[in-house]
Amino acid sequence: MRLTRAAVLARAKVVALDGVRRLNCWGSHLTDISICRDLPNIEVIMFSVNGVSDLEPLNQCQNLSELYLRKNNITSLNELFYLKNLPRLRVLWLSENPCCGTDPHRYRMTVLRNLPSLQKLDNQAVTEEELSQALVDGEEITAPPARRNVGNGCPESTESSTAESTTETESELLNFSLEETNKIREELGMKPVPKDKFSSFSPRETDCNRKKRNNVLNAILLLTKELDAEGLEIIHQTVGRRLQAIRKKELQEE
Repeated sequence: MRLTRAAVLARAKVVALDGVRRLNCWGSHLTDISICRDLPNIEVIMFSVNGVSDLEPLNQCQNLSELYLRKNNITSLNELFYLKNLPRLRVLWLSENPCCGTDPHRYRMTVLRNLPSLQKLDNQAVTEEELSQALVDGEEITAPPARRNVGNGCPESTESSTAESTTETESELLNFSLEETNKIREELGMKPVPKDKFSSFSPRETDCNRKKRNNVLNAILLLTKELDAEGLEIIHQTVGRRLQAIRKKELQEE
């Protein structure tokens, strides 16, 4: 899905692209972010949980200071080539992308060698010791990635990884959901939810329903940050009425 000019203006609540300072498009099924070439003043981008694979459109975002790309489809660390000339970039969240590979040390060292101005990587503070070690253990990226397309020019399918994910056990699904929720809350500057406060999914719940429920929950968490006191009070009252109805139904069934 392509991120459009209209969508950017609506989410940022501005009338012109050069007025966009912060853009939150978490979980929006995005694959094409070429519109970012027209966002010269953007400072914070939240693109976590999408299908983004190409970071070239970010190359011109010279005011970008925070970039959240967790859980996308970035296959090569060579995509960092497009971020190397962003002078104000201080926060990057890139974990849970295919480019992270199976060696977390090599991955972190390579990112830090190419982006030594980062202060936080994957929600973990960067130390002076790590920056020094990155010069030894990290791989320097000097060229952009080679694009690999198949058939009709679309990116290579990720069907196999999707199939593998369906083999997760119910316990793993619960842990994933809790971890996912807390990562979103961390991106928003909110406190994590304790495990004993996180309700598990029903064993009968289908994978489709689980994903839908998780997406709805995460969308609500994101929207609450945009609301004022009046809006939050309306939600509070609505949630209270909904809980009462659910409890009343449960009592009737018992």
